[in-house]
Amino acid sequence: MAAESETMDLESVPTTTAPAPDVVDVDINNDEEEEDCSDLVDLLETVDDATKTPTPSDAIPILTSILTEPSNRFGPKASALKERAVYALARAYCNDNRHDMVVTLLTGTTCAPFFANVTKAKTAKVVRAVLDAVCALAPEALDMQAQICRNIIAWCQAEKRTFLRQRVEAKLASVLFQQDKYGEALTLVDNLLLELKKLDDKQLLVEVHLVESKIHHGLRGMAKSKAALTASRTNANAIYVSPALQSQIDLMSGVLHCEEGDYDTAHSYFLEAFEQLDQLDDREKAVPCLKYMMLCKILDSLSKALGISSTGATGIRSDRNAADISGMITGKRGVKYAGSDVEAMSAIAGAASKRSLKEYEAVLVKYPHELQDDLLIKHHLGTLQEQLLESNLIRIIEPYSCVEIEHVAQLIEMPLPVVEKKLSQMILDAKFRGILDQGKGQLVVYEDADMDKAMENGLKVIENMDKVLTSLFSRSQKLRSMMV
Repeated sequence: MAAESETMDLESVPTTTAPAPDVVDVDINNDEEEEDCSDLVDLLETVDDATKTPTPSDAIPILTSILTEPSNRFGPKASALKERAVYALARAYCNDNRHDMVVTLLTGTTCAPFFANVTKAKTAKVVRAVLDAVCALAPEALDMQAQICRNIIAWCQAEKRTFLRQRVEAKLASVLFQQDKYGEALTLVDNLLLELKKLDDKQLLVEVHLVESKIHHGLRGMAKSKAALTASRTNANAIYVSPALQSQIDLMSGVLHCEEGDYDTAHSYFLEAFEQLDQLDDREKAVPCLKYMMLCKILDSLSKALGISSTGATGIRSDRNAADISGMITGKRGVKYAGSDVEAMSAIAGAASKRSLKEYEAVLVKYPHELQDDLLIKHHLGTLQEQLLESNLIRIIEPYSCVEIEHVAQLIEMPLPVVEKKLSQMILDAKFRGILDQGKGQLVVYEDADMDKAMENGLKVIENMDKVLTSLFSRSQKLRSMMV
């Protein structure tokens, strides 16, 4: 009997469920027939037609009318068309340089009906896509980007959309970093990290820790920058990371190794980041990686040729072929990324190899944007300039026991006050032994004498006595505390 009942149940199932798909199809077809969006499609095609809307200002009223149409259609087809209209309107405002309208686009009355009738996930997707598009179209308008982020954050707080607010706050921290507002960006990042660690949002933790590392690097806090980068890598190991984000992590790793003077390791990280960005065909981000690779090659070669280390010690050795970077800019890579940035780094390599300060300074004047706008390149080129100056001065004064400062300035082709100031700094830093006789305008150089053994032993005795007295003092304090 049980088998017969099971057979009857199985046979009855198709008879009761068979008509259901037909009913669903009818409902869907009815919805599609009811939602007539031909007028919205015509308006979007008008915007796409360059002959009918030759300028962005002509397209803006049409796109606004799509979003504020009186019929209030928000079906699947209408929502897709209005989503396209939001993206197109943001691009039109940026192309027309109406940045004030971009600021109020997402949080104003234009997009309010659309956001009120779509899901929160769709709203978050549109907001993030518009924000990325605006940042790509107007990369220099940082004030406008920051204001857009603040408006969206205020809107998210009013609407209680926590996840979207956190995403936009991470973007705002990145914009503030680009504006050199390190204190404000660091405060925002610290508060954001407290929330994200509770939620364990690893994807956003990777991005925020990376921004934190960049901020600490801008503040010259290398230890905190390395700790933040380590936290970013730890979270990245637990999830899938896109190649674009992985390239930024490798880029930051190379920057920190370059700051420590480990140019070979830094070059390998920069090469890894460059290859990933080259595959993504992201020229804007790949060019800085190529410049950093060339910088590492220059610094590593000159550290061997001039005897300069990451601590700034100088020598008199020279090898004019040491900073040859021609192999890095030939072939397909040189053709694809040729431009003023690569020319500037090639000129720096040539001047540094010749140890010509005059040519070096001329290159800095000729390419101010390419060499002075980047924090890492500006810092290391400034340090390299000081090291080249010290190396040249040591080479000039080496044969002399007494030489006129004006003669040294003429040989190095630099102003007398600059040379005099630099020589005094080198004497104070113990780069060589000597004095400046300003009355006669001469530099008196002393020979390096062996250190007096008696003085050396005496200093060791004093150091050991200091340790003994410190130990006795600490013990006496402990005894007093026990007696009390």
